[in-house]
Parts: sequence; C-alpha cells; structure tokens
Amino acid sequence: MKILILKPSSLGDVVHALPVLRLLKLHLPKSEIFWWLESSLAPLLADDPDLAGVFPFQRNGWSAPRQWPQMWECLRAMRRERFDWALDLQGLARSGIFAWLANAELVAGLDNPREGGREGARMYYDIVAPRVSGAMHAVDRYLGILPQLGVPVHNNFQWLPERPRVAAQVREKWRTETARWVVLLPGARWNTKLWPVGHFQELIRLMTPLGEKLRFVILGGKDDRALGKAIAGTEPARCLDLTGQTSLPEVIEWLRLSELVITNDTGPMHIAAALRRPVVALFGPTDPAGTGPYGQRENVLQLREPLCIPCMKGECSYERPLACLRDITPGMVLDRAKQFLGA
Repeated sequence: MKILILKPSSLGDVVHALPVLRLLKLHLPKSEIFWWLESSLAPLLADDPDLAGVFPFQRNGWSAPRQWPQMWECLRAMRRERFDWALDLQGLARSGIFAWLANAELVAGLDNPREGGREGARMYYDIVAPRVSGAMHAVDRYLGILPQLGVPVHNNFQWLPERPRVAAQVREKWRTETARWVVLLPGARWNTKLWPVGHFQELIRLMTPLGEKLRFVILGGKDDRALGKAIAGTEPARCLDLTGQTSLPEVIEWLRLSELVITNDTGPMHIAAALRRPVVALFGPTDPAGTGPYGQRENVLQLREPLCIPCMKGECSYERPLACLRDITPGMVLDRAKQFLGA
C-alpha cells in the first residue's frame, strides 16, 4: 500500500501531524508513506525511518506562474506513485486540490473549523473525519482521521526518533555533557507572543543559584539573533547563544538532551513536547487548548487578565501593550522551573 500525507506547514503543525505517520506505519508496516512538505522543513523529516519519500513544496510564491512548472512536476511525481490513500491534514483549498489531483484511490480529510471547514477543501474528499471542537488539540484533531481508515489510535510510538550521528555531533561540538542544560526559546512568529527580553535576563539571574552546573542555551533562527545576544549578555559564562547557528536536526537533539525548556509559543516548543521534555510555556494572545505543548497543558503559564486573553491577534491594542506577557513575572517562571530542576 502507498499513502500520501499532505501537511506542508508550519513547523509546529507538521510535528503535531507526525503521530499519524507513526501509527500508520505501525499498523501497516509494509506500506510506503510519502509526505508533501514545505521545502524549508525538509530537514525535519530527512532520513525518517517511516517515510519512503518527501515531495517538497515551495510555499512562498506557490501560485506565481514561474512556479507552475515546478508544481506540475511535483504533481506528476505524485501521480506516478499511484497512491492508495491521500490524507489531507492541512485542510485548505490548495492541499485539497493537490490531494485530489494526486489521483489516489481514496482521499480522506478533516472537517474542522481549522482544517477542512475553510476554503471548501472537504469537497475533494471521499472520506471525512467527524467534526470536532476547535478547542481540541491539533494532535488529536489530526489523529481523528485514522479510525475512519481502520487504524487504531494509541500513544505507543516514538514521536521523533533520535538521530545518533547528529546527537554525537552536538555533544562533541558544544561539549554538552559537562553541564545541566536549560533551553531558552525567546523567539516567535508574532511580536505579540514574545515574553520581554528583560524578563529572560532577570530569570537567568534568579536561576543562577539553583546549581553550579546549570547552563542556558538560547536557540532560535537568524531573526532571533538580537534577542539571543541580549539574553546571553546577562551571564556570559553560563549562557550559550546559538540563535541562527544550528540546523533543525541540531535543535531537535539540543532539546532532547535538555532538562527543561522555557519557551514562548513557537514551533520548537512543540518539538520539546513531542520529545516529552518538560516545558514552561509562556502564553499571551494565543490559546493553549488547541496548540499548546501537547500533554503538558498544566505547564502553560497564562494569565486571566486582561480580559482580552486570548485575542489571537498579531498586534496588541490594549491600553498597556502586551500586558498579557509582561505581567508574567520572572518569579512566576522561576517557581515553575524549580519543580523540574529539583531545587
């Protein structure tokens, strides 16, 4: 059997969809499973033991005429595989169209407010999973497609298998075994999701007495370099600023070896949750019910005031800008961190 999963973006969403891949492969071990994925995320699934291949998708400018030849070739490659099933977990018009044009024997999708219920995607499906509440976590929404295919749902799988070569490179390159590492993730796609840099700086000062071997590694993309530099400057001897300097596989292995992850609402937070590393997640304008760290809802710090929480907006119009995050104090985060660091 050949199966195509369509979930091209974003990082957190693709991580949320990985249990579908794992359970399909466990139930159908002889199946060949492919994934339609945004090119920038290809390292996440490179050499994945459960995948037979990846079809890269150029998200930026995908509808521009200059991209049409590449899109057509991708579609032709899909059709040559003669898929038995195509599973659309993105639930938007373009993913529904691609699932249909891939010419699989059966096309299955979701019918939720976030996936399938928008842009008319469900019209391309042969099988539709029952509609669920938008408050259900994304992982469970995606898993809802499997019972429709006769695939049992359970949690006996490894979400992100270790990459021994990458893990060894991380240990050798940064000599990680000499310290107890706390990962800080100060970036996010929206400015309204950013816990203040000054709060991260004060948190490091407060956590320093918790242990002589305690160290902080700051991870993020190139856009987070200014944040990383400012935070690391608080305690240069205890901080390792790697913003913009690590590959996605290296980020995964850094998170795997950490004792604790203190994070904004950002993609790598979901990787930490998938690796079952303890997190302290700082939430302001977004709703952790649907997209918080899976299985760690109790580790989310989110205030009840201002009453606009969660506004789900990328711009803040409150009279005290970003009060939803500014009012989460470093002391509050310290109290949570102590629970995981044995202090």
